[in-house]
Amino acid sequence: MPTVGVKRDLLFKALGRTYTDEEFDELCFEFGLELDEITSEKEIISREQGDSKATGASDIILYKIDVPANRYDLLCLEGLVRGLQVFKNKLEAPHYRRVKPASGEPQRLIITKETAVVRPYAVAAVLRNITFTQERYDSFIELQEKLHQNICRKRSLVAIGTHDLDTIRGPFTYTAKPPGDICFKPLNQTKDYTATQLMSLYKTDSHLRHYLHIIEDKPVYPVIYDSNGVVLSMPPIINGDHTKISIQTKNVFIECTATDLTKAKIVLDMMVTMFSEYCAQPFTVEEAEVVYPDGTVHILPELAYRKEKLSSEFINKKVGINESTEKIAQLLTRMCLSSQPTGNGDEIEVEIPPTRSDVIHACDIMEDAAMAYGFNNIPRTTPRTYTVANQFPLNELTELLRRDLAAAGFTEALNFALCSKEDIADKLGKKISDIRAAHISNPKTAEFQVARTTLLPGLLKTIAANRKMPLPLKLFEISDVVLKDETKDVGARNSRSFCAVNYNKSPGFEVIHGLLDRTMQLLEVKPGKGDGYHIQAAEDSTFFPGRCAEVYVRGQSVGRLGVLHPDVINRFDLTMPCSALEMDLEPFLGLTAETALTHDVPMQEVIKHNFPTQEDSSKVPPSRPTSTKTVFGDMSMPTGLKALNDFLADKSYIEGFVASRADVEMFEAIPSAPSPTFCHLTRWYNHIKSFQRERAGLPPAKTQFVLPVAQTNDASDDDDIDLFGSDDDEEESAEAARIKEQRLAEYAAKKSKKPALIAKSSILLDVKPWDDETDMSKLEECVRSVCMDGLLWGQSKLVPVGYGIKKLQIGCVVEDDKVGTDLLEEAITAFEEYVQSVDVAAFNKI
Repeated sequence: MPTVGVKRDLLFKALGRTYTDEEFDELCFEFGLELDEITSEKEIISREQGDSKATGASDIILYKIDVPANRYDLLCLEGLVRGLQVFKNKLEAPHYRRVKPASGEPQRLIITKETAVVRPYAVAAVLRNITFTQERYDSFIELQEKLHQNICRKRSLVAIGTHDLDTIRGPFTYTAKPPGDICFKPLNQTKDYTATQLMSLYKTDSHLRHYLHIIEDKPVYPVIYDSNGVVLSMPPIINGDHTKISIQTKNVFIECTATDLTKAKIVLDMMVTMFSEYCAQPFTVEEAEVVYPDGTVHILPELAYRKEKLSSEFINKKVGINESTEKIAQLLTRMCLSSQPTGNGDEIEVEIPPTRSDVIHACDIMEDAAMAYGFNNIPRTTPRTYTVANQFPLNELTELLRRDLAAAGFTEALNFALCSKEDIADKLGKKISDIRAAHISNPKTAEFQVARTTLLPGLLKTIAANRKMPLPLKLFEISDVVLKDETKDVGARNSRSFCAVNYNKSPGFEVIHGLLDRTMQLLEVKPGKGDGYHIQAAEDSTFFPGRCAEVYVRGQSVGRLGVLHPDVINRFDLTMPCSALEMDLEPFLGLTAETALTHDVPMQEVIKHNFPTQEDSSKVPPSRPTSTKTVFGDMSMPTGLKALNDFLADKSYIEGFVASRADVEMFEAIPSAPSPTFCHLTRWYNHIKSFQRERAGLPPAKTQFVLPVAQTNDASDDDDIDLFGSDDDEEESAEAARIKEQRLAEYAAKKSKKPALIAKSSILLDVKPWDDETDMSKLEECVRSVCMDGLLWGQSKLVPVGYGIKKLQIGCVVEDDKVGTDLLEEAITAFEEYVQSVDVAAFNKI
């Protein structure tokens, strides 16, 4: 967010009253701003450059105010004061007018065709009979700089030039010439320079050097002349000294050259509207003509007002308030959006002034209404959807797999989601036209042209960047790939994929095949056709002929594994054989990464979803079972409700992550709405209540939670009716209690067996001997003799260091809470006869 610095006393004088710092901070918050800092020029210099540099600096209090990035009308004192005055109902929003010059002939700016290769657009206007003071002049210059840094994108899109109109004579010509042909005296210089000399001069200028790159490589530079050949400016670098404005300037000619015409018009409107109040006729701007190379003439500034219509219901619903149409119109008027009811129902007509270029949608108007109403005044409401947060199942599965794959000796890699077309096509022996890839329309580099459809190229490039590392290199990655999908509103979808590679002197297909078996074991998929998994020979240009297999799970193809083709290996600048496995993880979960896990309220703009009201719900007769007995107890008793409340403390539903018939059965077993003291039960009850119309389509329950109703004899047999109770009823109650206790015990036992998550790390240690005569086998024996709870030693190898000396490189997996690297190093270095030092070569969380 841009920050505007204003002098406190000057601001209060313009506002017509003084505020305490706390009062002004509150006013800024109400208006959607933030008082970031209260400081002074001396304090700023002292903080940034030291106390010695701050000597003689001003002690005047400055307010640093954070302004929304798209509110260009608040970037100067004039716009800020005007907005606050209108907001406080002390001033009506002014109406800006474009007027013809008193002489009858408007100033004209003629654009030549040569500008097309550098900055093809220009706009212009005149502030006539303006009165500057030192404060107004400083604010005028500062606004230009704020706009340059913000909407102008550091002058790359728009550059502003302001000139004393009384020192020049129109019509003006905007053209482009070779640097050597442009010669003038730039602002605050004492002699003439050519454009080439200026570029060299300003390379050391702390301010202007940042803009030189915009045109320095161009064959021609833009320049503006008056009818006498006087140079006004060489945009976007510097103005001419001849036309510089001062406090005594009465008539200002403003020109903006640009590569974006729309932004140029916005910038021009901001400059003239902010300072037109100082003209002899306040809030009037003298028009100027801009003639383009094709002969078209534009009258500027546009100062265009436009009108939008929207309903008060839209604003009330989006903000969460209930105000009348007239009240909402008043709120919008306080935000400089002159509004009034049209009389057609609850419709409001909103007039958007040229200063509010940030208003481009009805939602922007709604936001202003909310701001004027006061965010703190909006009543708090309970969300209509009740859920308990839980980890997304696909991410949970991914995290569990990552830890076990790391424990299997593979190192995780994380690569960019974007890659080149060559990576996913040519290098893998495929055609880009045959791949369902999402292409970037304007890629900045050749490395990021498409969204990746496979993880394999990223891992191969990672190996290529680490070729000097000791073999084997075993890497894996579990991340999303992007595939085209016409059924999605954006035409593409994310899919969670798993890829692993083994790079060694031999292909090591058995390593990758073993990893597949281990992965399937972790995913609880048994080998075999039908409900299990199996592999089947396949042909793929990425893999060596006859060394490729397709992986099938429950009859569905989920991926491929095999030995990579030598051509593929060579294209990635690799020299050793490599085997790889890649498969889709989502089929193992039974849902996609984009499946919603809760019955949530969709956005109105996407889906119209009508929730049943209380009246609607009352029309649907409740279907209550005759039994209130459940595995949690009797739902007509407080003890049963409490047990269910405790059960739902960390769950959204009775079973799984989506509503099911189990929720409906439990809901119907509760005779009436539970007391609010049972907060979790009340949250669940209200949520399931909202499923009145969807109950028939919910998935069936996997477990019976509501106990069946006990069978009774025919009611007509009066002799069997015991009006005073009997032992049979006591036996039924005892049986129900026994079943309840059994179910609760089974649930508690099942929950207790659920393993707790244990944080582990994979550590690679470098153990260095004293010399080449050290018995390395004995050294390794000593290292492996270190035993600790939570420590598991892995593979090891000897790595040459130099001069015949080898170091022992050994891996291990540790439980973080039990074993630390310091503890390991201390235990290993205790074998002083063999060990010189121990270093941690790699450390990965798993």
